[in-house]
Amino acid sequence: MVVGLIMLVGQVILGGITRLTGSGLSITRWDIITGVIPPLNTEQWLKAFELYKETPQFYKINSMFTLQEFKFIYFWEYFHRLWIRSLGFIFLIPFIIFVVKKQLDLFLIKRLGLVVFLTMLTASAGWIMVQSGLVNKPWVNAYKLTIHFILAILVIAAMVKTVADVYLLGSNKKKVEKAIVSIVLSVTFIQMIFAGLLAGMRAGLYYPSWPDMNGEFIPNVLLKSTNWNWANMINYDSYLFAPAFIQLTHRMLAYLLVGLTIYMFLKLRNKVENFSKKWINISMVLVLVQIVLGILTVLNVKGKIPLFLGVSHQLIGVLYFMSILFLYYTLRKNKA
Repeated sequence: MVVGLIMLVGQVILGGITRLTGSGLSITRWDIITGVIPPLNTEQWLKAFELYKETPQFYKINSMFTLQEFKFIYFWEYFHRLWIRSLGFIFLIPFIIFVVKKQLDLFLIKRLGLVVFLTMLTASAGWIMVQSGLVNKPWVNAYKLTIHFILAILVIAAMVKTVADVYLLGSNKKKVEKAIVSIVLSVTFIQMIFAGLLAGMRAGLYYPSWPDMNGEFIPNVLLKSTNWNWANMINYDSYLFAPAFIQLTHRMLAYLLVGLTIYMFLKLRNKVENFSKKWINISMVLVLVQIVLGILTVLNVKGKIPLFLGVSHQLIGVLYFMSILFLYYTLRKNKA
């Protein structure tokens, strides 16, 4: 299960690399079985390249691409898809075999079954997301990307819950204060929704400055009441309102999370058991690293999000979310 959790985190990170390298639309077909084998000769590569040439991304953005450049973006999307297939071999197939042989009890079947269901849902949402970028627009739909990302986060959350239940994580204290942890967890989840929207709208490219946003604390486009309509949120790629709103909200939620995490750290560090204290310390370190990575990412935008900083920011964000989840489960009343 721990290996499965690590692989799920790896899948989210590969998704981030795929997005930042613009690789997500390089494979235009979803062949679950035959798609395991990549192009193996020049003829097959040229055929795959011709299919890519039919996409809006090619003729609107990458029309000067060479075959070698296409191979680079193909690699990341292929690796992303191969990774999720490997999860099937390593996790899903053994799970089905154990269930058929009745070697798992109902306790574990329910928890792992939820992980399997959410994983399949995430994969389906991923293909729907890709389809949105193969017609008219050269990028995937930001809202569909966010759904795909949030479903992936829910898969990780379900696996964390499974690990916590199997290892009987909990507290021996009679009364454990965890309201603040629930608040931090809720705000973190909302922040991840905005992170998905930020990525999908490429909103990070519009305001590459900090602590201001191109010289303004609140972008002027947000101060005009007439701009506050759903049409501007839908047409995010043709008007500045949505990217400005999403990035400002993402920044404000980041500051709020830092404050809440510090408060949680000071409030609980001397009131919980050592195992819980470790997760409090980890979450405190991660949130500080995360805010620094976020700032560095914004300041180093030069027409595109810097790959290393962008992926690192996403990874630390996922690890922070997991640390709060583990902390929450260690504060449950131990049933033993």
